[in-house]
Amino acid sequence: ESEITKINFEKAVIATGSVPLSLPGISYQPEGRIMHSGTALDFVDIPQTLLIVGGGYVGLELGMVYSALGSRVTLVEREDRLLPGVDKDLVEPLRRRLEQEFDSIGLNTKVSNVQEQDQNVAVQLEKDNTTVDRTFERLLIAVGRSPASSDLGLEHTQVRCDQSGFIVVDEQQRTSDEAIFAVGDVVGGMMLAHKATREGKVAAEVIAGQKSAFDARAIPAVVYTDPQIAWCGITEEQAKERDIAISVQRFPWKYSGRAQTMGATEGFTKLLTNPSDGRILGVGITGRNTEGLISEGVLAIEMGALAEDLALSLHPHPTLSETESEAAELYLGSATHLLSRKTPTMR
Repeated sequence: ESEITKINFEKAVIATGSVPLSLPGISYQPEGRIMHSGTALDFVDIPQTLLIVGGGYVGLELGMVYSALGSRVTLVEREDRLLPGVDKDLVEPLRRRLEQEFDSIGLNTKVSNVQEQDQNVAVQLEKDNTTVDRTFERLLIAVGRSPASSDLGLEHTQVRCDQSGFIVVDEQQRTSDEAIFAVGDVVGGMMLAHKATREGKVAAEVIAGQKSAFDARAIPAVVYTDPQIAWCGITEEQAKERDIAISVQRFPWKYSGRAQTMGATEGFTKLLTNPSDGRILGVGITGRNTEGLISEGVLAIEMGALAEDLALSLHPHPTLSETESEAAELYLGSATHLLSRKTPTMR
């Protein structure tokens, strides 16, 4: 069989994605006891004990999967909170659930001296200058991902990468090389499939000579735990960092009839608006089925909707979607199921 060694092209799109990061000195072995997100669902067995390193969405999602299957899960995170980058109030209901679901959660904790053995993995857990030796049947490393931009021959092109290895592109997904475009995880930003799909469509349209650009105002993100967390637009923490004035309204699901029938009253819906005109800037939801609820927030932000638009749009009763309109009614001071403040709260 002949082997292709050279391909001529007018335009090319790099969509090589990303690869799981590891810890220093650790390599992943096929069928080994140290796993990453790409191998964690290849169930060789269900370990009695599992250590997860990383408190991001991958670690939490996979941790709940293994816990549901019967594993005793220990999770450690080097930062002082779970899901760094997500508003803390949105994470709190999930944190309370995980405190019951997992054996333990260790924050401000580092892992060192990892030794893979025949029957288990030995590690040292470091916290507050104290080191503890532990063993687990399996270890799952979920500390993030890095761009798959090496070994592509980019040194033979004009393509430029940043210090982290992400390919630099403009809003039309063009690289520094006029013949090459790049999309998805390899260009950085939010590493989400729907973002990559839109970027791929933009690249294809530009290559075809159409006017196109990636200009999404609200990229939705969902953490597939129980409860789920979803958000779009600006977050409360981002507004604080950028010194952007916002009004924050929270509608607790304990006042939702539908949430009560579902046994999902721990959730809440949060609306972030411009305090001067009520324009919706961000939406955050914690609870059951937030994966579907967040799309209304995306549409509202993309259309430049006001809280009044959301409040006056009839939502079917009894549904969880009503919590979005009631959060908007809180801004207007007219919520049906919760006493409203007469004036919006400035944050």
